[in-house]
This record gives sequence, structure tokens and C-alpha cells, in this order.
Amino acid sequence: MSVSQPTHHLHAADEPEHVLAPAATYVAVLGAGSPGTDEFYRKKTLVTEIARHLNESGTVPAEEIQYWYPQDSEPVEIADFYSVNPVPSLLYRVLAQVPPGTTRQDIEDARARAASAADTMSDEVAVFAIPEQDVVQVMHHGPFAEEFTTLGRLGDFARQRGLHRSGPHHEIHLDAFTRDTPQHSLRTILRDPVT
Repeated sequence: MSVSQPTHHLHAADEPEHVLAPAATYVAVLGAGSPGTDEFYRKKTLVTEIARHLNESGTVPAEEIQYWYPQDSEPVEIADFYSVNPVPSLLYRVLAQVPPGTTRQDIEDARARAASAADTMSDEVAVFAIPEQDVVQVMHHGPFAEEFTTLGRLGDFARQRGLHRSGPHHEIHLDAFTRDTPQHSLRTILRDPVT
């Protein structure tokens, strides 16, 4: 199925849609385990602080995370992404968008300037790019624990069109959050590359 409708990187409708997501460049760090751990929040803080130093305006970009499971895990589709395999087995990549053309040296310089308390220096911080790609996506409103329902709707939408997840599940958090942030008004784009 061809897609003719491009979307803005930080936009998704409240109803599932099949769109062309633009290419994006990021500062990124890898992680493993359940979201919401101290290590998860530490990595999120580190990436955000480096990205703030790389963006000319000094603004903090949206916090983004890609999730996937190890190769020997049970296959999952969009709707059952969080319900088939143990969540603690997740692998993830914390992302914050940076200007195109950002180099590894730019990342290292920004990391030094940030001098983040979240930086253990054991993290391999890298430039990471996601190409333009076919995706299904939807805006999720509210608590992360309620994403199951929204992913169910997104999965049904994809299945009805003969589409299957073809890469890491991608969450774009439009509202910054910490462990203590009330979640009732949070907006999260749930996006999955498809074929």
C-alpha cells in the first residue's frame, strides 16, 4: 500500500493513520530493561541535556524512545507489543532530535559542555538517524499504563490494511516527564514503521 500523505515529525492524529514520517537525526544512547527505572531516567536526562547544547536555540527537544526485544524473543505485532514478552527484557534507545549534519565530534563537545550529573561516561552516546519511512501512528493521551488500549486500536488499524510492524516501536513524548509527573495530561505519539 503506497502512502502519499507526509506528516510532521511531532504530529499525530487522535485516530490511527498511515503516513510517511520524515527523516530525523538524533543524539542517542542505548539501554536495556523496563522503562521507569532509575537507569532509564538517568539515560533520558543525559540525552536531553546533550541535545539542549546541540540545538542552537538551547531548547529541549521532545523525548523519544525506540523499543524492541532481543532476537530470541517471541515475535510481536503492534497491538501486543507490551504483552507477549517480559517487559524487563526490553532493549531501548533514548533519542533527542538534533540538527541534521550533527557529527560525533559535535556530540562529544556538547557532552563535555553539558557536564551532566547523569553522565557516567560508561554510556556510548552516538549520532543516530532514522530515514523517511512508512509508519502507522496515533496520539495517546494520558497515563503510560493505558497505552495498551491505544496500541490495540493502532494494531487493528494496521491489520485491517495488511500492514505489519517492521522495526522498533517508537514513542515520542511531547510533554517532558519525570518519575513524579502526573500522567493524566501527557501526550505521546505511538509510531511503528510498517511494511
